[in-house]
Amino acid sequence: MNRIRRVGVVGCGVMGAGLAEVCARAGLDVLVAVSRPGRVAAGRERLVRSLDTAARKGKLAEADREAALRRVSFTADLRDFADRQFVIEAGPERESVKLDVFATLDKVVEDEQAVLGSNTSSFPIIQLGRVTDRPGKVIGTHFFNPVTVLPLVELVGSVLTEEETATTAEAFVTGVLGKQVVRTKDRSGFVVNALLIPYLLSAIRMYESGMASLADIDKAMKLGCAHPMGPFGLIDLIGLDIVEAISESLYGEYREQHYSPPPLLARMVSAGLLGKKSGRGFYDYAPAAGTTMKAAA
Repeated sequence: MNRIRRVGVVGCGVMGAGLAEVCARAGLDVLVAVSRPGRVAAGRERLVRSLDTAARKGKLAEADREAALRRVSFTADLRDFADRQFVIEAGPERESVKLDVFATLDKVVEDEQAVLGSNTSSFPIIQLGRVTDRPGKVIGTHFFNPVTVLPLVELVGSVLTEEETATTAEAFVTGVLGKQVVRTKDRSGFVVNALLIPYLLSAIRMYESGMASLADIDKAMKLGCAHPMGPFGLIDLIGLDIVEAISESLYGEYREQHYSPPPLLARMVSAGLLGKKSGRGFYDYAPAAGTTMKAAA
C-alpha cells in the first residue's frame, strides 16, 4: 500500500496516549478515539503532559511539540475512522471491548488494505480477526510502556494474517516509528509476557509467603541480577490489572499453575490498587508519599 499517513488509535489511556504521541512525532495525521466525549479533555491532557515533559528535558524542540499537537485530533465516534490507513486498538484488556471495537472498525474503515492492529498484551489475535470480514488484515502490534521510550514491538500474526499485512506493519513500525520488531506466533503472552509474567507472579507469591519484604525482593533483583527495577516496581508500572489479565489469559490457554494469578494480586485489583496509574499499588505514588512503601497484604 502507499505510505501510511493517516493513523487511528483507539483508546487514550497510558498506552493509547503514548501511541498517539509517537505517531504524531513521526509526522503522521493521528485520530484518537475515546470512549465518550467527556474523555477528550483527559486524553488531550495526558498527551500534552507527556510532550511538555519531553520538551522540558530537551528531548523535543518547542516547535516540534506544537507540530505534534496539531497533528492529533480526538473523536468519540469510530465512524470518523473511515479514512484511516492503519488503526491500533489500545483499549482495556477485556474481551467484549476488543471484539466490539474490531467488529465496528471492520464496518467503518473504508480502505480494504488498511491494517487493523491491536496493542493487546495477551488476547488471541485470531479471535479479533474472526469478528471481521478481513481477518487477513488483522495483526497484533504489541508496544511496551512507556511507548515513547521502549523500542520493542511484538508483531503477532494469526493463522489468517496475510504476509503482506505483516510486512506492511513491520515496515511502518520500523521505518516510520523507528521501533524494533520481533515476530511471534499467536500464543497467549507472545514472547515477552510468556517469560515475564511467571517471574512477576513468583515475586508476589514469595512476598505472600513472608520469605522477604517487598523492598528486599526488589533490591535483590536489581543488585543481584542487574535489573533496572525490581518486580514490584515493574508490576506497578505495567498495572496490576494488566498483570492479572495477562496471567488469566496465560492460565486459560496453558492450564499451568505458575501462570495463575496469586490471591493477593486479585485482592489488590478488586480494591482498585492498580499501580502508578491509580496512585497506589505495591508502592504509594501519592505526591505527599514520595513513592513510599505500603503494606499491601
